[in-house]
Amino acid sequence: MSEIRSAIDALTTDDLHELTDGAVLERCTELVQLLNRVGAELTRTVHHADATGAAQYDGMRTMASWLRGHAHYSTAAASSLVKAGRALDHLPAVAAAYADGHVTAAQVTVIADTVTPARLTRAAEQHIDMGPFDQAWAVIAATRPHDVLTTAVTAFTHALDPDGPEPDPTDGRRLSMSTHGDGSVSGRFELDAVGGEKVKAALESIQQANRPAGDTRTRSQQQGDALVQLADNQLASGHLPVLRSHKPQVVVTIDLDDLVEPTTGHGAARTGFGAVISAARARWLACDAQITRIVLSPDGLPLDVGRTHRIVPPHIRRAVEHRDQHCIFAGCTAPTHWCEVHHLLEWALHDGETSLDNSALLCERHHAQVHHGYRIHRDDTAPPGHRWHTYRPDGTEIHIGPPVT
Repeated sequence: MSEIRSAIDALTTDDLHELTDGAVLERCTELVQLLNRVGAELTRTVHHADATGAAQYDGMRTMASWLRGHAHYSTAAASSLVKAGRALDHLPAVAAAYADGHVTAAQVTVIADTVTPARLTRAAEQHIDMGPFDQAWAVIAATRPHDVLTTAVTAFTHALDPDGPEPDPTDGRRLSMSTHGDGSVSGRFELDAVGGEKVKAALESIQQANRPAGDTRTRSQQQGDALVQLADNQLASGHLPVLRSHKPQVVVTIDLDDLVEPTTGHGAARTGFGAVISAARARWLACDAQITRIVLSPDGLPLDVGRTHRIVPPHIRRAVEHRDQHCIFAGCTAPTHWCEVHHLLEWALHDGETSLDNSALLCERHHAQVHHGYRIHRDDTAPPGHRWHTYRPDGTEIHIGPPVT
């Protein structure tokens, strides 16, 4: 172990800027192989500790609990590592390829998630030889793309019940989401092939339809925006199921003083699902929203609830859509039904009126950017009656093609 630590210490002193591109990539290849070998040894060691009950030495019942408590593993990561060690007991070829550095931990996880104890028992009952599967998976994992291994592993489950009834693909669908302290949300989902295809098709349609010039987002960022846009479209359509007599909507509660105060106001507002957001973000949402005034007593009890008012009434929105046609941010052509109406002069901070002249059509992503430093301006003297300009936070204008003089 001390030699491994010393070798890593030596590597960290290398100046990567002195290496050629080819040398850097060769270094990456070698480090991936070393990481795989270390992962294989960790898996072997954890499996030995799992089999011998070593975790009890530290007062832990299982190795999974030891990994969570002592190594700070997540529940999923700890379970995956323990399962991998148990599966490799039955797959000597895959274990050897892993130990040689040719197979990754992620590939071993794919195999281990399929080669469960229950399936191994069924294979033994049906006299299915695991050897050919083991050999094939080791070769595929070492030489083919990750998706090919997933397909090959699926063949094992088919072999267990080749003539059985088609299982219900919806049984395995899962979606879990966690809200963090800053209100951000992360999650994980698992879908069958058909369900996954539907989600991919929906996200891809939105992603491909919204590719403005100069877009520097990664594909992952584009898909994240597409997912939010998909939710926006559904919420705006009015066709989602009614919840307790109300159409589903994003609910934000904020004190009037915080809403009209120009500061960021961190933690000043709360969403319907309990996330805490800033007053600035609440003002962004309030650009095109319904507002309900609630007067509270000193004890926080509601004394009066005013009527709900639409900030941008339907006739104003129709006029804005007719004039702007799509998102007016430079280079973006997101359609009107993806867009929100932005107040050029904010109604909450600057008493900006809700009128055609004070409104602009912006898609959700560019609406957020305008509330974070970007600026838009309409030149009413430019033909054919008006022209929108978009400015970066540093004041420079975003031009599409040659600058307009």
